Amino acid sequence: MLKGCPANEPSVAWWFAAGTSDGQRAGPQEEEQAAIANNRRLFSGVVAGIAHYGNCFGIPTIAGEVYFDKSYEGNPLVNAFCLGVLRHEQIVRGAAKGVGNPVFYVGPATGRDGLAGAAFASQDLTDESAERQRGAVQVGDPFMEKLVCEACLELLATGAVAGIQDMGAAGLTCSTCETAARAGTGIEIDLVKVPQRASNMTPYEIMLSESQERMLIIVQKGHEDEVKRIFDKWDLPWAEIGRVTDTGRMVVRNNGQICADIPAKKLADESPVYQREAREPEYLLAVRAFRLDGVSDLTAPIPVLKTLLAWPTIASKNWVYRQYDHMVRDGTAVCPGSDAAVLRIKEDSLPNAAELSGAAHGQVMEKYIALSVDCNAAYVYLDPYEGGKIAVAESARNLACTGAFPLGVTDNLNFGNPFKPEIFWQLKESVRGLAEACRAFDAPVTGGNVSLYNQSPAGPIDPTPTVAMAGLIERAEHITTQWFKQDGDAVILLGAVVDLDDPLQGLGGSSYLQRVCGLKTGTPPRCNLAAERELNLALRALIHSGVVKSAHDCSDGGLAVALAESCVSQQIARDTPLLVGARIDLSALLATQNVPAEREAAAPSKLRLDALLFGETQGRILISTAALDAVKVVERAKLLGIKPARIGTVGGNELAISTGAEQFAWPVDELYDLWWNAIAKAMR
Repeated sequence: MLKGCPANEPSVAWWFAAGTSDGQRAGPQEEEQAAIANNRRLFSGVVAGIAHYGNCFGIPTIAGEVYFDKSYEGNPLVNAFCLGVLRHEQIVRGAAKGVGNPVFYVGPATGRDGLAGAAFASQDLTDESAERQRGAVQVGDPFMEKLVCEACLELLATGAVAGIQDMGAAGLTCSTCETAARAGTGIEIDLVKVPQRASNMTPYEIMLSESQERMLIIVQKGHEDEVKRIFDKWDLPWAEIGRVTDTGRMVVRNNGQICADIPAKKLADESPVYQREAREPEYLLAVRAFRLDGVSDLTAPIPVLKTLLAWPTIASKNWVYRQYDHMVRDGTAVCPGSDAAVLRIKEDSLPNAAELSGAAHGQVMEKYIALSVDCNAAYVYLDPYEGGKIAVAESARNLACTGAFPLGVTDNLNFGNPFKPEIFWQLKESVRGLAEACRAFDAPVTGGNVSLYNQSPAGPIDPTPTVAMAGLIERAEHITTQWFKQDGDAVILLGAVVDLDDPLQGLGGSSYLQRVCGLKTGTPPRCNLAAERELNLALRALIHSGVVKSAHDCSDGGLAVALAESCVSQQIARDTPLLVGARIDLSALLATQNVPAEREAAAPSKLRLDALLFGETQGRILISTAALDAVKVVERAKLLGIKPARIGTVGGNELAISTGAEQFAWPVDELYDLWWNAIAKAMR
């Protein structure tokens, strides 16, 4: 699940959608009992697997997301991300450099588990294929992985390594041809030297096995004894299985007999590029034509907020992350449960650079890394381009709410069968949106993976381009969390309460339409990347000035859900929340949000109550600040080009919202119970 990397010390894994960096996406947990038992089994098994591997390996699992949707019922998604730290001079590439250098296999012996796992993942799933390909699932051993990683890190510190790559998809096949292709060299191995734990394995099985916890290491010639000494010390198998050549070819021998002789670059980098047919799906015609005329405006928001907070997709994910050790290594500054988790990179987290260079290094300043994972797959299903942009924008907004600016992105592109023109169109449009958003936030995509053919006999999953983003917080005092802090603080909304140019007023594809109205349709809210960037810059400026006490973005469930989460999400000890109410007055916003006459043809002339409370218009952030600073914050936000509005005050034991003509109130202890315990109740 979690893969070691040639960094000095893996620092964090993160959890996300179920059906999981962990990103997990699963089928619904509280609907038809016949299907729900299997969804619960899969979901609990995935969480247990992540918990077991991460906890045994000894890295904190601190961030992620979980979504539930019927499209994942036959094909749950699990995406994992592992962040490591190292010094620049310690970077080692996965390249087979140095003609004549020996090639070492290190780690446990090769077996038949995980055989052709990558090929298995690249086909439609059916009941027959599930039984036939059961052996394609790898069997992980976190304790062995820990030993392999520690041994590799010790070996890397000696300077004996010319190149290193883990044996992931396609096992020895990919690791050999890819390392050779990157270096412009060739590689020759003999399979009889590969450690094997099953008898009578064929060359096909040895080359395509995806047994876990194995590494391919190209060693500087003359340093072979270092490999043997270190791996013997860690009681790990090793074998010198080949050498680097100057032929540019991957040659595979079995007891001297040539089994394969292939140009490495042709296999790794120069394979044919297919131009697949792309066609817009027909269902989008109905999506774009959808209007709110047939949806009555809300008259009783009190039960609706309760319903949304208890929906597992929006509810607290504590049932998941409390099974993970998110405090190991004592570097977690913000635990799971806020907009983004924050990890402290301590001086002793970094390796001793003197081991590599012999040079003395001065004291290293502590750094704070924020981590966020996002993707609203319903948005991507309804508009792949806008949905792709929103996935990146929301991740960047979550980092900004924590006080961080983006450093980089990794993505997991989860889609159905690309041979189907409609699926390939979704993929193309999503990637276009992701790319445009990453450029807008100056966030390079440094890695990721693509998972296709995610579908079951019931159909494909919703397109799910999950985005994991890392950001930097320069000073500890800039770390900001999402929950309200103190009675009397002012609550301020940054950004327009609704996009007046959106005919659906932010309700398209919203949690409100899906959960309350039973409709998964409508064009999603528009994502203005320039405005999002300015909003994030302004928020960080306010945070750096020391006036922001809390910050929470408005996303799934809209403004009312964001307010409720700000009231109930602080935990001061195990099962000990610090609940605080808020008095919110939205009457001024309602009075100023009527649509101008010239735009009435394209948009409703009046702001709907359901859109005000539960619309998901993008580019909005809730902040709280001391009452004495409120006027200053509002004026400074205006100077920074942001539309602010003071909407209320923290305090009391209720979340009370006034729209002028009506007032609604929810006891915060009741909201907390619904939100905190929803998944646990669904899993019983």
